[in-house]
Amino acid sequence: MAPAATPWLARAALPLLLRLPPEAAHGLGLRGIKLLSRGWTAPVATAAMAVKAFGLHFAHPVGLAAGFDKNGDYLDALGALGFSFIEIGTVTPRAQSGNPRPRLYRLRGAQALINRMGFNNRGADYVAARLSGAKYRGVRGISIGKNADTPLERAVDDYLACLRALYAVADYFAINVSSPNTQGLRTLQSSDALAGIIEPLQEERERLSARHGKRVPLLVKISPDLEEGELQAMAASLRSHALDGAIATNTSTHIAGFEAELGHAQGGGISGRPLRDKALASLHTLRDALGAEFPIIGVGGLMSSHDVQARLDAGACLVQLYTGFVYRGPALLGECLQRLH
Repeated sequence: MAPAATPWLARAALPLLLRLPPEAAHGLGLRGIKLLSRGWTAPVATAAMAVKAFGLHFAHPVGLAAGFDKNGDYLDALGALGFSFIEIGTVTPRAQSGNPRPRLYRLRGAQALINRMGFNNRGADYVAARLSGAKYRGVRGISIGKNADTPLERAVDDYLACLRALYAVADYFAINVSSPNTQGLRTLQSSDALAGIIEPLQEERERLSARHGKRVPLLVKISPDLEEGELQAMAASLRSHALDGAIATNTSTHIAGFEAELGHAQGGGISGRPLRDKALASLHTLRDALGAEFPIIGVGGLMSSHDVQARLDAGACLVQLYTGFVYRGPALLGECLQRLH
């Protein structure tokens, strides 16, 4: 297939995918990307667009958020589109099916998604095997979480198990304590609970660093539903525990005007355009509290290159696409890189 044909096919397929049930469309879209990826001509990043953050080199600031490729099955295909980094997961130690279907809802008029997926994935060992065979040369992040049936008081065991199983194939880890779709998980964002996760992970990282000859950064993914004081407390925890970075933000369970839709989804989290201002406000608060040098990845409601530029201007060193990519496809990435030239 000629490279020039591939973007046209992707643009033509997108309206058809958006007519299918969301989860079915997601799976079909991933298979389509894999089929077309060999003929794809990715946007070219210039040297001036490169970013260095938490000790890693990124060809440009735009990556793909966790949740799009939960198991690393499509890493090479998604990488061929031109993302400088891709975050796999969220991964749990043991495979789990996630919440019952339907669990993904499209709000097309609002350019939003509501998901209550529940960390459906094939488990850490499967993901490690997939990533060890992947050829993608960009930065590989892995979001890690706990299994739904693991008690909260033992959550750290699951994070440690993921760290050990995936350390060799990860460039950074995102500690997911902010998903609204695993019962009680967000309570792990409190200072004491977070310390109980971070400190053992850092100790284990020291042992794994010596064994593997590399130090893999640890980042924390944060909820947009934290109040300003809670965000400041989170920032103090990130500083005091010497975390390598933060990801702001996850999905929201509290956005005015969408109470009925969130109720229909039985407790899911909303992403896309309605999240944009809330995620941006969280970024501003964290940047003010953390200072200019602390690395923050901005995510949530990035539907255009203007949104991406606003997040970078607000202090994000990197950004991640998700819902914007669902609605606009690879054209959004190309638009962002064109703006950054």
